[in-house]
Amino acid sequence: MSGLQPSSRQSLCIALVAGEASGDTLGAGLMRALKRDYPDARFIGIGGPRMIAEGLVSQVPMERLSVMGLVEVLGRLRELLAIRKNLVDYFKRENPDVFIGIDAPDFVLNIEKRLRAERIPTVHYVSPSVWAWREKRVLGIRESTDLMLTLFPFEEDVYRRHGVPVRCVGHTLADQIPLQPDREAARVSLGLPADARVIALMPGSRNGELRKLGALFLQTAAWCAARRPELTFVMPCANAERKAQMQAIIAENDVGVAVQLLDGQAHEVLAACDAVLIASGTATLEAMLFKRPMVVAYRMAGLTFRILKRLVKVGHVSLPNLLAQREVVPEFLQDDATPHAMGEALLARLDPSPEREEAQATFTELHQLLRRDADRAAADAVIALMKEKGRLA
Repeated sequence: MSGLQPSSRQSLCIALVAGEASGDTLGAGLMRALKRDYPDARFIGIGGPRMIAEGLVSQVPMERLSVMGLVEVLGRLRELLAIRKNLVDYFKRENPDVFIGIDAPDFVLNIEKRLRAERIPTVHYVSPSVWAWREKRVLGIRESTDLMLTLFPFEEDVYRRHGVPVRCVGHTLADQIPLQPDREAARVSLGLPADARVIALMPGSRNGELRKLGALFLQTAAWCAARRPELTFVMPCANAERKAQMQAIIAENDVGVAVQLLDGQAHEVLAACDAVLIASGTATLEAMLFKRPMVVAYRMAGLTFRILKRLVKVGHVSLPNLLAQREVVPEFLQDDATPHAMGEALLARLDPSPEREEAQATFTELHQLLRRDADRAAADAVIALMKEKGRLA
């Protein structure tokens, strides 16, 4: 990045930084909506394949920002700080009309603060979990951000209490995913028999997540298969690197169960499966939108878990439970995430039951709540901010 030179300003320039796959999805949708009003807009920053396909010139691979956990980031701290410094210097030279940080608060909020000091309007898209722990972080966000765009309605109150301009835009996936997914078409697309009993395994899209959860999910599949031999297991892989990593994990952990690895196709898998074992994160929102019975798991470094356990003040970690404000799906964290416990919970959700019907009704209600034409709403909010700050006529 040190060799980058500012280009001539002939059109609207929008800077964005996304740190992982979920942010890449949000950023791409926002870019599409902005291009409808400003087709000549130029997009710079960091993003993944979806944002690049929409025209983003990404300064470094987004994968370099995808680090999980408080402790884990320390090993990459020098590199991350160097990327951030070079990025800030680049943005200062380019002087974009707005900067949009998408999620990744530990990385982008500092960028927002430094660019705002240069009178560049700043937007933060996706609220950090300030409602779950360290609400006083909102004070730092207020210094860094001209506008907070939240995905979920319950997140707005904390920002209003602290005088941060905020707008809930819903979630682009709630707009994209149909209220009634077509399971038959998804199974045809994946080559799965209509009468198969299918469990999806989704241990995460990041290197660290697969290292923590890949073998565990395989062991859970083996536990289930020993009791229900007719089960079929499929795993969508986020990219070629994660697929290769999972192939290595399978080779190292001969658990005696076949798992079909797919290139992407996560949405087809969620539409097609009967239940899903899934890592806590944005993917649980996708599973909820597809109305899939799920079991949620997560493991992290022991020290990270102990720190967070002391700080977090909410009783759930998965998005379906947080949105419903009660336990709709079972969660297994750290030492509680065992093949036996998760396998029992998975098998219990394969067959019809009152609990399964109640969860699906809740998922449908939440899906409708989040349908707000998110891409358009976010774009309108960004455009209004640029006009307010004198960057657009």
